[in-house]
Amino acid sequence: MKKVTIIAVLLIFSASQIWAQKNTSSPFPLIGESAPSFIAESTTGTIHFPGDYSNKWKILFSHPADFTPVCTSELLDLAAMQDDFNNLGTQIVVISANDVASHTQWEKSMESINYKNRQGSKINFPLVGDNTLEISRKYGMVQPSSNSTKDVRGVFIIDPKNTIRAIFFYPMNIGRNMDEIKRTVLALQTSDKQNVLTPSGWQPGGDVLLPYTKYTSDQEALAKHNDPDLYKVTWYMWGTKLK
Repeated sequence: MKKVTIIAVLLIFSASQIWAQKNTSSPFPLIGESAPSFIAESTTGTIHFPGDYSNKWKILFSHPADFTPVCTSELLDLAAMQDDFNNLGTQIVVISANDVASHTQWEKSMESINYKNRQGSKINFPLVGDNTLEISRKYGMVQPSSNSTKDVRGVFIIDPKNTIRAIFFYPMNIGRNMDEIKRTVLALQTSDKQNVLTPSGWQPGGDVLLPYTKYTSDQEALAKHNDPDLYKVTWYMWGTKLK
């Protein structure tokens, strides 16, 4: 009887652990995880993501539908900033919950629009078809029991190692800030290259922070970094000029 009880307890414990793992797993990929891969058709041909762009930074933008006003304004701003992102070694990839035929018509329409005194902005980045919502589900933007696309409004910034580095989500009625997304890419690239932190509101060329270290004295901090531009904000916060 005692042996049966022990076995029953072990089975219950194992089941509870499995349940806990299932219920604590994230519904979407997190920062630091590998970007989910997919193969899909786009307005520029077949896309193998992220493999086709493994040596680049990547920004994956998602949209709930074609021919929507907020999404159109975002893509027109992206089109105007294509050179900026190219100069950062960054590939823009857009997915929308329609098929490629619809994307093609939407793209033609957008390229004919005069928006912010910009006439006929050429769209050179791919618009990926996701009418089955397979990609949106992989990226956690559609709940398993739902077919609603209203939450397909994510931005995933992915580094050259195909690791997710930043995630943004926006409601349908609020347009995304492309300058902030560009700033985030710049901040990530700067942090990686210089081993620094970027403070609130940081802009390129602005002062940066050093990774936190509990210094025992100001002299030790200065000696450790050998940095003539190093300055103390407080004992746990040190700034410097960007090299």
